[in-house]
Amino acid sequence: MYYLLSALIGIIVAVMIAVNGELTAWYGVYPATVIIHLVGLVLVLVLVAARRPRLRPSCKLPFYAWLGGAVGVATTVFNNAAFGHISVSALLALGLVGQTVTALAFDHWGVLGTPRRAFNKKKLIGFTLVLAGVAVMLF
Repeated sequence: MYYLLSALIGIIVAVMIAVNGELTAWYGVYPATVIIHLVGLVLVLVLVAARRPRLRPSCKLPFYAWLGGAVGVATTVFNNAAFGHISVSALLALGLVGQTVTALAFDHWGVLGTPRRAFNKKKLIGFTLVLAGVAVMLF
């Protein structure tokens, strides 16, 4: 189930880049980013109103736990700025490289409270294959 959801993220991100890029072509990077996040805010407010989840954390959160929204805005701004200058497949492929490098570092050192999973030769082989695939797509 979680593997399927993870695969769906890739589909959703590709659609998001295309849709957000179209909005950016009409309004520009920053106004489009505001519109995108306002629409997202409305949607999540509807979901919160419908589900009524508990909104207060049961413990004190580390400061970085509050930065997810800033990371989301940065992701949207960078995708919107690059859209139209490089292909959607290039955006996704290069994003995958960045995600993979960051994930390997987070796993290896347990960054931001993630469980530690040491880097090993199998992961190096997988990363090499990812880089080769991205290179084939770009060149």
